[in-house]
Amino acid sequence: MNMTPLPSQPTALGTLRAVLTDRAQPYTRPGSRSAIAKQARSGPVAVGAEGLDGDEQGDLRVHGGPDKAVHCYAWPQYTPWREELAGHATAQALLAQPGAFGENFSLDGVQEAQVCIADQWRIGSAVFEVSQGRQPCWKLNDRFQVPGMALRVQRSLRAGWYLRVLQPGTVQAGDTVWLLARPRPAWPIARLLEVIDRRDCTPATLREILALPLPPSWQRLFQRRLDSGRSEAWDARLQGQH
Repeated sequence: MNMTPLPSQPTALGTLRAVLTDRAQPYTRPGSRSAIAKQARSGPVAVGAEGLDGDEQGDLRVHGGPDKAVHCYAWPQYTPWREELAGHATAQALLAQPGAFGENFSLDGVQEAQVCIADQWRIGSAVFEVSQGRQPCWKLNDRFQVPGMALRVQRSLRAGWYLRVLQPGTVQAGDTVWLLARPRPAWPIARLLEVIDRRDCTPATLREILALPLPPSWQRLFQRRLDSGRSEAWDARLQGQH
């Protein structure tokens, strides 16, 4: 990969507040499974190409794999959610500690506007690459007991992002997040999430996105927009089947 290294030394971006995992189990709707109820781990946790030791995904068609090995969410984003969901008791209980959104890494100091596609990070002894943003699904509606929560998350651009693992190692709460390289500074996660949510089909924008090192599923999404001039349907993802 053609990377633009940062000057001389790695840059400290933030801190790993919590490392969280869960095993897949039956979820809210018939036949559904999820590992969204992740719990914080203490001590070092091994991480490899498929994710964290002890973590699972409920639906491998849309979750997991090397391009979605680790899901990240910014802890400071919990503050606006607590304010916006003030009247929802279940949501308030979830938002009292990391893990409400099913994230593996709860992070201080980094948010969607400060994280770019293809950023390379070192956390603990592992090295990661930012692979894509998150497209929230109906499981957030059921978890928070807030109708339309998935769409709220998408519209807010506070959806989180995924990492692929370049070098396996171990991580633990309290580790510093070191930025090693930022080859695509023009494309923070928030910008990509905005293109998706605003149904942007501008050819020049889509061609620029298609030149990014995105996983195949996101390449297909933007290529279809470019070919058709239309955005994709969201109902199945945001609402699921009841």
